[in-house]
Amino acid sequence: MNTQNIKTIYLKELKSYFNSPIAYIVMIVFMIISGFLFTMSFFQINIASLRDFFGSFFIQMMLFVVFIPAITMRSFSEEKKQGTLELLLTKPVDDLELILGKYLSALTLICITLTPTILYFVIILFIGPIAFWPFVTSLLGFILMSGFFIGIGVFVSSLTENQIIAFIVSVLICLFFFLLGKLLMIFPPSIVSFFEYITTDYHLSNISRGVIDSRVLIYYFSMIFFTIFLTKVSLESRKW
Repeated sequence: MNTQNIKTIYLKELKSYFNSPIAYIVMIVFMIISGFLFTMSFFQINIASLRDFFGSFFIQMMLFVVFIPAITMRSFSEEKKQGTLELLLTKPVDDLELILGKYLSALTLICITLTPTILYFVIILFIGPIAFWPFVTSLLGFILMSGFFIGIGVFVSSLTENQIIAFIVSVLICLFFFLLGKLLMIFPPSIVSFFEYITTDYHLSNISRGVIDSRVLIYYFSMIFFTIFLTKVSLESRKW
């Protein structure tokens, strides 16, 4: 694997986000909505509560169920539609390098979008005491969840040249993993633990309490690697 190829693709993709309105729209809309939720949670009730803080922050994560597919829908769909994917892959770049370059650029954009939320933590410090470690682990949890959702979005984008289809399908899959935890009561008790484990909600809740469980890391990294593997298989299928 050539890291220089990954870096070149990464920088190209990241630059393309900021050369179009998409990066600015995602960041501005997220800041407005998250800022509103933060204000509603704290300043109206005038209480500096760690529980309320993370409760509001957790709601903000649902925005990424829509934002991430909007970012990733063009990853491969646009290349396919314009006929540039085959041309790109004729160069000395293998499938995995291309996937990782696109994946990491989308992940970087999400990390940049999350950065202003650190301001909320600083504000709460002035209002009342707050634990630093749960804040850090919550951010880590949101980044890991975003990484999984980006993997889903990139994979779905590799399946179609229609960006709208890629967006809708990605949103539905991300919603499934995010909201499945709310529907556990409909499953037989014997399989509840299985479905609970595959929900992102369950793992995000655990890590937000400040405890980094190895099961959480195994879950997210396994899901990320699996979606990248599926994307690689999808791209290689053009040779079959």
